[in-house]
Amino acid sequence: MVTKRGRVVEGEILRSGGGLDLIDHGLEFDHQPKPYSGLSADEILQKRKTFLGPSLFYYYQKPINIVEGKMQYLFDENGKRYLDAFAGIVTVSCGHCHPDVVNAVVEQTKLLQHTTTIYLHHAIVEFAEALASKMPGNLKVVYFVNSGTEANELAMLMARLYSGNLGMIALRNAYHGGSAGTIGLTALNTWKYQIPQGENSPCYKSRPIPWSICSNADAYVRELKDHIDYGTPGKVAGFIAETFQSTERKLLQSNHRCVGGAVELAPGYLKSVYDVIHQAGGVCIADEVQSGFGRTGSHYWGFETQGVIPDIVTMAKGIGNGLPLGAVVTTPEIAQVMSQKIQFNTFGGTLCVLPVGSLWLKVLDKERRQSHCADVGSHLIERLRTLQQRHDLIGDVRGRGLMLGIELVTDKKEKTPAKLETAVLFEKLKGIYHLTSSHYLQSWRAGRKRGLHGNVFRIKPPMCFTKDDADFLVDALDYAISGI
Repeated sequence: MVTKRGRVVEGEILRSGGGLDLIDHGLEFDHQPKPYSGLSADEILQKRKTFLGPSLFYYYQKPINIVEGKMQYLFDENGKRYLDAFAGIVTVSCGHCHPDVVNAVVEQTKLLQHTTTIYLHHAIVEFAEALASKMPGNLKVVYFVNSGTEANELAMLMARLYSGNLGMIALRNAYHGGSAGTIGLTALNTWKYQIPQGENSPCYKSRPIPWSICSNADAYVRELKDHIDYGTPGKVAGFIAETFQSTERKLLQSNHRCVGGAVELAPGYLKSVYDVIHQAGGVCIADEVQSGFGRTGSHYWGFETQGVIPDIVTMAKGIGNGLPLGAVVTTPEIAQVMSQKIQFNTFGGTLCVLPVGSLWLKVLDKERRQSHCADVGSHLIERLRTLQQRHDLIGDVRGRGLMLGIELVTDKKEKTPAKLETAVLFEKLKGIYHLTSSHYLQSWRAGRKRGLHGNVFRIKPPMCFTKDDADFLVDALDYAISGI
């Protein structure tokens, strides 16, 4: 028996021709994808291997050729419809090809595609003012860049200039970008090359999951202070942290490992750490590339969940709803140090992108996306935790709003990563579909798997994701896990 939203009732789940059907779950969608006549997935894959760098990777044994998107759905070359649970790496916030956003891009491109901050244009100052209005405290000065990596590079430069110190402190398992500079802030060997890097001090082991033996921030703060006292000259330039990490971490005083995915910092951690950093002469940077703009539901910015106000905030990804846009917001005092030399970014603030940013903030407010994330996220977490009770494979469900992680294990006591099972499940979720008409199939795209063991699904969909979508997602997981 299945409810209107497709919930599992009395242990039963909808099975239709060996798969799950979006329409039978009440997920009709009034959009007809255009016929596609371009290169096939196989042809594209061959050209990628020939002309693109060998370091690039792709998902699934048979990669998907995505050719169209609309709100929370994607369509492949054959017209199959996928429910997107990862939003283009947490980038598409309003929804794929949101009509208001598309119209803003088209109308601006008709008038003027590009100018720079050297010249005056109302879109640049209007978006800066709109961003500043969303910031607490004295965070009022905005710099536009093209990506999260660039934003963190600029923030690091500001911290060093303002403090007069060199050493930067980042968290263990942090990721802040792949440039030569931000690799120094990134503490994952999967991203680090043997090149000269800035100081990266692995000083923090976060509270990863409920079975952590250390549930408060005190021990972590002591470790940070000890590192500053004994591992640095005693003064630092700055400290940078995401409020939610999504990589592997090792528990304090334990040999067990658990793999991240929307793992929050221990309660009260940033408040104490910011005090320590300020005493050491440094500034505090919040990396909001993924957790900002209401995605957590409870707060507009991730750092607000910790009750702090940073000195510098970096943002990207969702700020452009899929377009290349990033920003750094700081105080007038810190911004003043950048006037010592020329500071300029050719495409930071390009006009074909900035109007989208301004409009996107208005759309988030108009459509009440923060409260929507809180409502849908609470519903999704409740259903996932119910599913966790049914399947031993699910070791943990965590996060808030539409920023969640599902960790898969083969032994809950030993926290053994379910690496093989996750790989199988990843492929099964991609393949769950049922032929419902002659022109398109129904299917679902799983959230990206993360962690060094690859056993965590990150569920971070477009912020237009609904409770009906959440129910289908959970039922698809239930169906797929039941067959493993």
